[in-house]
Amino acid sequence: MDAFLRRIFRLLNKYFMVPAFRWGFGPFMGSPISGYIMVLKTIGHKSGLVRYAPVNYAIMDGNIYCLSGFGKIAHWYKNLVAKADIELIMPAATLSGKAATVTDRDEWLKAARQILKNSGFAGFLAGINAFTISDEDLREKGKDMVVIRIEPKGIFAGAADPGGKLWLWLTIALIVVLVLLLT
Repeated sequence: MDAFLRRIFRLLNKYFMVPAFRWGFGPFMGSPISGYIMVLKTIGHKSGLVRYAPVNYAIMDGNIYCLSGFGKIAHWYKNLVAKADIELIMPAATLSGKAATVTDRDEWLKAARQILKNSGFAGFLAGINAFTISDEDLREKGKDMVVIRIEPKGIFAGAADPGGKLWLWLTIALIVVLVLLLT
């Protein structure tokens, strides 16, 4: 089942989520049902090529946290271990940061719970109700999950900033609405 879910998420991420964020639709992608998502921009640990990985996240204590639900075997996690300096395409901004694996048990628990709460249906697909699960059960069910803390270092222009693509999609949407209203 894990292999099947990984394949489904890989296809969904590659052909829908990453293009949506890169084209400026990030602000429209998050909800309590679908989850709140950002895209990690990493460098491949073997290839050296730019790689993108959509992940659920939480912002806490001035840091951004994400979770590798498939653990240390996730390619994007291996990329972070090899090169901790990354870029994040957030729904409303693009940031740079330094990633580190969370090893403190209390920080892991607090961050994992919040990320899973923010993940919408994905947490439930993993068999975890982050709103009701006990700390002990979360630690047990999440024993293979890795929590990553990203300390923001800088900010870049996002999709809605000058040079971004959001204006294009909003203009096209406005034209379509006007055409529909006038016909």
